[in-house]
Amino acid sequence: MGPFLRAAVLSAALLLALATVGDAHDVGDLLNIFKPRNEKDYFHNANENQEEKVRPRASDQPNLEAAPVSKSGLLKVPARSAPTAAAQDTVVLPVDNAAGFPGAWSTISENAGVSAMHMVIMRNDKAVMFDTVTTGPSLLRLPKGNCRLDLRSKEPGAKDCAAHAVEFDYATGGVRALKVLTDVWCSSGAFDADGNLVQTGGYFEGEKVVRYLSPCANCDWREYPASLAEGRWYGTQQALPDGRSIVLGGRRAFSYEFVPAEGQANAQANPLQLLRDTTDDVENNLYPFVHLLPDGTLFIFANDRSILLDPRNGQVVKELPVLPGGGRNYPASGMSALLPLDLRRGDVLTPEVIVCGGSPKNAFKLGETNTFPAALRDCARINPLKPDAKWATDLMPVGRTMGDLLILPTGDLLMLNGAAKGCSGWGFARQPVLTPLLYSPRQPRGSRFKALAATTIARMYHATSAVLPDATVLVAGSNTNSAYNFSGVDFPTEVRVERFTPPYLSPERAANRPAIDVATVPGNGIAYGAEFTFEFSTPVGAVAEADLKVTLYAPPFTTHGYSMNQRLLVLSVTAFHADGQRHTIRTNAPAKPELAPPGYYLLYVMAKGVPSKAAWVKVHQ
Repeated sequence: MGPFLRAAVLSAALLLALATVGDAHDVGDLLNIFKPRNEKDYFHNANENQEEKVRPRASDQPNLEAAPVSKSGLLKVPARSAPTAAAQDTVVLPVDNAAGFPGAWSTISENAGVSAMHMVIMRNDKAVMFDTVTTGPSLLRLPKGNCRLDLRSKEPGAKDCAAHAVEFDYATGGVRALKVLTDVWCSSGAFDADGNLVQTGGYFEGEKVVRYLSPCANCDWREYPASLAEGRWYGTQQALPDGRSIVLGGRRAFSYEFVPAEGQANAQANPLQLLRDTTDDVENNLYPFVHLLPDGTLFIFANDRSILLDPRNGQVVKELPVLPGGGRNYPASGMSALLPLDLRRGDVLTPEVIVCGGSPKNAFKLGETNTFPAALRDCARINPLKPDAKWATDLMPVGRTMGDLLILPTGDLLMLNGAAKGCSGWGFARQPVLTPLLYSPRQPRGSRFKALAATTIARMYHATSAVLPDATVLVAGSNTNSAYNFSGVDFPTEVRVERFTPPYLSPERAANRPAIDVATVPGNGIAYGAEFTFEFSTPVGAVAEADLKVTLYAPPFTTHGYSMNQRLLVLSVTAFHADGQRHTIRTNAPAKPELAPPGYYLLYVMAKGVPSKAAWVKVHQ
């Protein structure tokens, strides 16, 4: 169907809605999604149909504003009220004991200062976590004399002295306040070729901003207003083979544009008809899933439809079958990833995209009436480059919305966080799912899922997670409230940070965990298509070449259940030598940037399925 026919169909649908919908308010909602935003536009859904003023309301907020501040700038976490019935209504699946060690949870910090709505792992081995300025005071203060100007206050010159972003040391639990000037609420991000975070969009004054953060001890945000041609609120950013980023969609932004060079600005964006065609009365196509395929095209999924877009010429080269069952993108909030690319196969690559969970398309509307439908259980895969590409569907043990989907160094996937009922939105979900699932893509359908050890902390709306260089998983965030609120709510704001240790690091298996000699990893990086050599050791016994696997992992930008730019590549081994417990391995770098955009990756070596701690390595031309 061409763009003009699609537009005609959409117009007909609107006329039909006007003719058949009895409630004029519903018709207004359908039409309003195509109108420009305003400041009060999105708050009524979160506050019992009352429009928000400037600051959100919460019982804990006055106490946070007046609380004494320690030398570190951290406030004490307010006392949490007793769990409500809704908080105790959780989903915990029986652990798959037959699979051995089910993983383990530990707490890194009781107070990170902010609730991690967005999270990314930097190449200086720190996590950057940030929230929105819209939710008012956090539990961390900016250094004295370094407050930000509050552009949304009715009082001219008002200052906001709360930190809304932190650099988190996941080894020690320490935090360093970062000063973000504009609202990063529901924004997007990617790394550039030098490992700097390039971060786009947000809300209100932040929607057209491009921000930069470099990995150094004293670095802070650099912000460039009006850099984007359209506001990007709930948009998706993807790194490209040429080192640039593309940003797609966002609330009422039916377009894409390339992120301009630092300090530059775009004059206009490029229309993308898919985003208009998939916009229903609650949208369900925000934070579109975008994956770079080995041929350089972009797989773009919105609501229940997907296309292949060639970013080099702006052409839609393919439309893929509809994935039925419900909505998959925000606010339905399913999960998606590009499955690992096995470069040992040479040019015979079979890239597959996976899309799991989500919610019925009317879940957000139902949430406004305190009705919470069951989340979707299906988990579907497709090879979008096949001429007759079709979705192949499996079922998860439990439905999940707002979950995170991470690719582990071994090539298995980890599903965690989220809820079994409802959808994204402040207070729009119930039944937090506490059990993570291990998904093994190489197993046959029906036997791919294994239930692991459950956490005790509900991680729902605005929770995040990330794979760490030591192959464990960092888990943070969750705030279903319109402010930092620790009492009188079903799901208090979460500032605790956890670590999940996956099954491959059981005490028994980790006894012979390989250790990369970082000094042997090429300090000047690895060039596309070139061979490179490094050494590793095993503490207990030697391993054979057949026991080994080498992978490269691109650390993603994670927010709202979607890990942008995440990819794992399995490298081909060309030579191996064992000298007792010390080993030398030679492998091939990815052949082209379409497989791995230029930048910093985590290099892991697996010995009998046990991953090493990673070494950072730069992939470049």
